[in-house]
Amino acid sequence: MVAAQRDIWRPVQLLAAFREVGFTPSLSKVAALWGSQPVTVRLEDLDMICAALDCTVADLMQEEPESHRAVRDEAPRAAASGMPGSEAARPVPRPGGSGRKSLPPN
Repeated sequence: MVAAQRDIWRPVQLLAAFREVGFTPSLSKVAALWGSQPVTVRLEDLDMICAALDCTVADLMQEEPESHRAVRDEAPRAAASGMPGSEAARPVPRPGGSGRKSLPPN
């Protein structure tokens, strides 16, 4: 949204704005930032993105709705609470084992 407010509509235009502030990511990295929600962004890169777009980090981020947080947070609780289907995550002893463990290599 911040890029659109600055009349930037394509990843190539965004790349040009980045280069003006000395930030030189690859076009594929810019396209990934443009077209999806990246899993990670380095803080140094985030600082350069803000400089190129003349914005703050808060301008680039959106709060995650409460309903999404509840779904995301529920999965670990379900596995820990012993709900059906959580048994697959528990370790199972190997059949036929002698019960003795070997020593680590020297």
